[in-house]
Amino acid sequence: MSSLPAIFISHGSPMLALEQDAPAHHFLCRLAELFPRPQAILAISAHWETPEPALSLAEQPATIHDFRGFPPALFAMRYPAPGAPALARRAGELLAQAGIRAFGSADRGLDHGAWTPLTLAFPDADIPVTQLSVQPDRDAGWHARIGAALRPLRDEGVLILGSGSFTHNLMEMRYQAPDAPVPDWVNQFADWMRGALLEGRQDAALDWLRQAPEARRNHPTTEHLLPLFVAMGAGTPGIPARLLHSSTDRVILAMDAFAFD
Repeated sequence: MSSLPAIFISHGSPMLALEQDAPAHHFLCRLAELFPRPQAILAISAHWETPEPALSLAEQPATIHDFRGFPPALFAMRYPAPGAPALARRAGELLAQAGIRAFGSADRGLDHGAWTPLTLAFPDADIPVTQLSVQPDRDAGWHARIGAALRPLRDEGVLILGSGSFTHNLMEMRYQAPDAPVPDWVNQFADWMRGALLEGRQDAALDWLRQAPEARRNHPTTEHLLPLFVAMGAGTPGIPARLLHSSTDRVILAMDAFAFD
């Protein structure tokens, strides 16, 4: 069985599922062509925040529409993939071996951080999926440690999929004209973080809040970058990231995606 990479994708707006002209939409529609078909998917979504790691044990996870103000077509979408409770238990065991306690959630469904990219990448919804939460009160190193504990799953046919956003300041979005150029403060952060990942400077990436330019302006809260560090931690130590995609959505959302082999 071929080892799968751990990947991080930027899911952007939930509208990405419907916006066929968006570059990131096209990328996600081709994502499954980039690696062997997974036997199961462990999705780490920015939209499930818990004080301690939690894993979904749902047999048939519901599609969670955790947003408002969008068109009815988006609320009508469903992603009826089977759950993966056996994978959740296996992930919990690996975390326990690393000294990390994780809790099970009997009925947690798939939030849009999971189902938005999955509905494009795996539209048949026939691969079992479970979710793992993030802990915004913990730092990048904590999430990389979680990823490292889960690394063996890559050799077990599991796609470790971190889903967040490379930049994410929604308050700034209201001040941007739709056709405005990408602001310098977005480019400065994205260029720095992209360089750190592609050059294998993982210690610098983990210290992003201190070292990256405009870090807090791009991430006033950290939850949308934390899935990146889980994916990074699950990669093979010493191997730099591979850039899978780069574009910008709604002026200020950098949509970068990376593979960690």
